[in-house]
Amino acid sequence: MNIPYGRQLIDKDDINSIVNVLKSDWLTQGPKIAEFEEALAKYCGAKYAVVVNSGTAALHVAYFAAGLKKGDEFITTPLTFAATANAGLYLGAKPVFADVDEHGNLNPKEVEKKINKKTKLISVVDYAGHPAQLDDFRKICKKRQLVLVEDACQALGAVYFGKKIGSISDLTTFSFHPVKSITTGEGGAVLTNNKQWYEAMLRFRTHGITKDASKYKNKEEGDWYHEMQDLGFNYRMTDIQAALGISQLKKLDRFIRARKSIAQKYHRAFAKLEKYIILPFEDARIQSAWHLYPIRLKGVLIKKRKEIFDALRAAGIGVQVHHIPTYFHPYYQRLARLPARQGYKKGLCLKAEGWYNTEISLPIFPGLTSTDQQKVIQALAQIVAKV
Repeated sequence: MNIPYGRQLIDKDDINSIVNVLKSDWLTQGPKIAEFEEALAKYCGAKYAVVVNSGTAALHVAYFAAGLKKGDEFITTPLTFAATANAGLYLGAKPVFADVDEHGNLNPKEVEKKINKKTKLISVVDYAGHPAQLDDFRKICKKRQLVLVEDACQALGAVYFGKKIGSISDLTTFSFHPVKSITTGEGGAVLTNNKQWYEAMLRFRTHGITKDASKYKNKEEGDWYHEMQDLGFNYRMTDIQAALGISQLKKLDRFIRARKSIAQKYHRAFAKLEKYIILPFEDARIQSAWHLYPIRLKGVLIKKRKEIFDALRAAGIGVQVHHIPTYFHPYYQRLARLPARQGYKKGLCLKAEGWYNTEISLPIFPGLTSTDQQKVIQALAQIVAKV
């Protein structure tokens, strides 16, 4: 059987939590939603959490709460899953791409070059689970009166200068896809300390509807009454998913320790290969969530990446590449030819493109056995030596 690059870890407690909900009166819009939100906010050190049905929905909800709209621009990284930029397009805003640093994260100095009077927010991504330079971004946003959105879909459980990710930026999004830190099958969340944004997100995930009489614009007609105040979406999470999330959250620290242990084993094993590959690393006072273990090829091996990638796959190692630069996708290439969307051409962010051209993600997840870890190590060493 092939070793995947990422995988969920589900145990009897998780299964029992789901079964209990299936036996209850509530499958959706029930008490487990609030319970999961409260547990998540407490874990991360934030005031409010809003859970939704995907990480993509979380980004859409966050951008809406921040007031992103048609005619606005927002700055983000191209080295991410397309949803980071797509969610802004949903609201009619224009993504502006800036280049990355030595961790594959958005570079604050490159971002400052792209800010103009149309810029509404900065959307940073914690690539591979390693937090971005958040203090620098907070200073930029404060100076320029911008909103800082943190796409931390890869970084739940990470720590930045003693603070859990989720408590630092204006709005922080998470994903609970099976390859992430914890899973709810599909699912996501937005965390914030801003009550106004919190209330806007609650409406937006439920068709823009409120049932809070104190917020009504018109006179209440009876107990059946509710108001649609925004053009929202059905982004609700089910109680089934929330119950799984509650159970998984209790194991998060253990999951992160397991990921870190695997990363350390890789560090030691691949030290002898450093003339061939660049290894990921953690900055001082930062603890990565180790969502990915991204190696980058050096020298003559760069042109042989596909050969190395294919050989690893043939050996049963489910490697992947993260990520295709967003503006490389045909949709964004088409946008580049429209008058309002100038600039999405190859060569726009050379470091991000160079990262993509050299990167391979190795398997890393809590259930990866010592035997399989050793298989990964041996396969990479042997394949690199041959090519």
